[in-house]
Amino acid sequence: MSEKPRLYFIVGPTASGKTAVSIQIAKRIDGEIISADSIQVYQGLNIGSAKPEIGEMQGVSHHMISAISPMDQLYSVARYRDDAMRCIEDVISRGKAPIVTGGTGLYINSLTYPLDVPKAPPNKALRELWAKREREEKGAAHRHLAELDSDSAKRLHPNDVKRTIRAIEIIEFTGEPLKSEFAKRDDCSLPYEPVMAGLTTNRELLYLRIDQRVDKMIACGLVKEVDALLKEGVPPTCPAMQGLGYKEIYRHLSGEASLDESIEEIKRESRRYAKRQLTWFRRDERIRWFDICALGTDGAVEEILSYFAEHK
Repeated sequence: MSEKPRLYFIVGPTASGKTAVSIQIAKRIDGEIISADSIQVYQGLNIGSAKPEIGEMQGVSHHMISAISPMDQLYSVARYRDDAMRCIEDVISRGKAPIVTGGTGLYINSLTYPLDVPKAPPNKALRELWAKREREEKGAAHRHLAELDSDSAKRLHPNDVKRTIRAIEIIEFTGEPLKSEFAKRDDCSLPYEPVMAGLTTNRELLYLRIDQRVDKMIACGLVKEVDALLKEGVPPTCPAMQGLGYKEIYRHLSGEASLDESIEEIKRESRRYAKRQLTWFRRDERIRWFDICALGTDGAVEEILSYFAEHK
């Protein structure tokens, strides 16, 4: 068995129960949680990101939640990797077990693959240009990327405007097609041993849980949260506000859609996102999957604990 410290992961699609499972596991193994969620990382984006509340955390320390301002336009995967690594090293140095929990595939990959980030500086004028074109014609940036580099366009969803524009930025700066941000997997080069558990469930049940979560977000004040962020000066075009739930509610607040239409759009896009998450994670053979539908939360906790114990 490797002498490297273990870095535990609990991954899976949105609404699969990662938060509840990871908190129970952290309590059992004296662990702390490092979030791998690209929206929970922002301050003030609480309801729409399903950010765990203080009581829900049950005394378990969480890192990389509310870590940066929503005004931060340049929070990249590389910056997340560096920030998360500092948290992981701190947790390990204190004799605790680090548990990375989340569903943002790029964030998970940044901690489990060597990251090869192109050296292209931010181009504010280009970003503003394509953000404007995207507002005028949804999908314009993705169609342009497809003309420049069809392979990159296939890797990025048309709704992922932030990374689509970044891809255009890199290609125009380097004059070359965009390579994958992640080099070939090389576990030996990692400073720890990744031990990865994934939560899955029946697709019909997962979609039901997604719909129920969205309804709860609305009941808990998602519309007021988005309105407050806008009134505080957070631009609707910034990366933070492009998260699921936020951009759809902005469309309602700006008069482009009724509240019912926005709610249905959130549910539809959340289901599509969950499907993409499952596709993404299932490519990684290091992940052992646990069916939370069959096991229940308590059963999943026990099974994952046994799996983690195999790697002590």
